[in-house]
Amino acid sequence: MNYVSTRGSAPVLEFDEVLLAGLARDGGLYVPESWPVFDADKIRSLKNLSYPELAFEIIKPFVGNTVSDKDLKAILDGAYAHFDTAEVAPLKKLDTDEYLLELFHGPTIAFKDMAMQFLGPMFDHVLRKRQQRVTIVGATSGDTGSAAIEACRDRAAIDIFILYPHGRVSDVQRKQMTTVMAANVHCIAVKGTFDDCQDMVKNLFNDTDFRDRWNLSAVNSINWARIVAQIVYYFWAALKVGSPDKAVSFAVPTGNFGNVFAGYAARKMGLPIERLVIGSNSNDILTRFFETGTMEMNGVHPTISPSMDIQVSSNFERLLFDLFDRDGAAVKRCIDGFRETGKFSVSPQQFDAARQLFEGYRFDDAETKAMIALIYKETGELLDPHSAVGVAAARRAKPHIRTPLVALATAHPAKFPDAVAAASGQHPALPAHLTDLFDRKEKSDVIDNDLDKVRSHIIKTLEGTA
Repeated sequence: MNYVSTRGSAPVLEFDEVLLAGLARDGGLYVPESWPVFDADKIRSLKNLSYPELAFEIIKPFVGNTVSDKDLKAILDGAYAHFDTAEVAPLKKLDTDEYLLELFHGPTIAFKDMAMQFLGPMFDHVLRKRQQRVTIVGATSGDTGSAAIEACRDRAAIDIFILYPHGRVSDVQRKQMTTVMAANVHCIAVKGTFDDCQDMVKNLFNDTDFRDRWNLSAVNSINWARIVAQIVYYFWAALKVGSPDKAVSFAVPTGNFGNVFAGYAARKMGLPIERLVIGSNSNDILTRFFETGTMEMNGVHPTISPSMDIQVSSNFERLLFDLFDRDGAAVKRCIDGFRETGKFSVSPQQFDAARQLFEGYRFDDAETKAMIALIYKETGELLDPHSAVGVAAARRAKPHIRTPLVALATAHPAKFPDAVAAASGQHPALPAHLTDLFDRKEKSDVIDNDLDKVRSHIIKTLEGTA
């Protein structure tokens, strides 16, 4: 399996090289040169597998020969041994043909664990084999950071720096990052937005001298290995509601487009997905694109679902690559124009192609709270604000969707206790392994929204002079 950049001019790489590279050297994102396709009989054969067994079948074609079957199985068995349920991702029925897929049963109680618990040991495996060391630099709007830190803490061949927007993540999200005292973990609170943090990470990767000197790698969903691990749970849920003999649709709360792109990838592999419904909060750049065919920045507004407080959805570039018939030069012109003007439009034909699969809906904080309250009243289930946006999108789309509809629950309600309590009257408790979270000591550095200052801080830390 080879991988190509969405911008067309970076080297073609194999899986292990893509894992370590993260961002392509031309600034693009890596995607498979061609998609592995499962026919109906193959998908049907997966029905009774455990989650780790299913993950092996889905991930193996993407890994190719870079990791042996024995090692891949061991990595996956270990990755999903740390979840609080043997199912890993329980599927609950909310109503007729309406389901909730719980993706928050990992160590940091958010869906990012579904990929990160695979990514950490995969890094370890490849780095040991190559006798190399990497510096991981990542940006988070809340959940990626803690999941990445948990996956990479205390690993001898990894230093990890996580940038997050100062004062713009929940207290639980912040404490899950800043209370990890491992020597290889470094948290940076940037005085800016998530988009500012994400831009810094991309600029650090595009600084080839810095990138090569410190052997940078990525854990954000710009890293293809993150996406490939997330494809698994789309197959998992679809099989449980009748695929491949029955089509299925998904509703996904999304900001950076990585989670829902994994659903797109599952469909490219042959999973019969009819619709992918995007749920946005007030930062609705994706919903506006799927309404108009134009993507336009409009400022970032703080909400009770902060992980979606984003205006630059990095993973959308992977979809653009297909919409532009895999013309990397055209994608580069589009993204460069977007960076200059804050806006781009696709052709009517490209817009129609996108709308064949995707639709989007927006929900403000009041609507999100109302959905939390309604689902609690109807079912007794507590939803975090992001999951509530997903369920709200599912219900908005449900009248015209003919298939079972699965909404993705992306975080435990205790990640956002104040918002959940205000909406439902119920204060969600943290799981047992996190009950002392607010008693733990914190370690973090607050730095201005300045690329040079952040780069200097990273260098000094790595040199031991910070």
